[in-house]
Amino acid sequence: EVQLVESGGGLVQAGGSLRLSCAASGLDFNTYSMYWVRQTPGKGLEWVSSISALGAKTVYVDSVKGRFTISRDNAKNTLYLQMNSLKSEDTALYYCAAKFCGAGYCPNSLGYDYRGQGTQVTVSS
Repeated sequence: EVQLVESGGGLVQAGGSLRLSCAASGLDFNTYSMYWVRQTPGKGLEWVSSISALGAKTVYVDSVKGRFTISRDNAKNTLYLQMNSLKSEDTALYYCAAKFCGAGYCPNSLGYDYRGQGTQVTVSS
């Protein structure tokens, strides 16, 4: 059974930082492109960032470029999202997601094979 378990969310003031983690099990982690997506009641599901299976390629939505960093540790089967300079508009439920793509990179547009349950990030202004 594939499991993606997010952690690290919480309440933070604007300008602060959080580091999200996503622990993966039940899959060959280093053959999956990984993603962070977020959901708010008003905007629906929004893709945030992607990383290729071996970590060589990363992509971000414009609104988080320069503030968020996606990374992965394939030895630990864990995906990360370092979020700095947080803004109130970053408030959302953050999910990690996975798509089988071999050793390469699958863009977000291809969808996901698995998604976690999410971790809430709330940024107070």
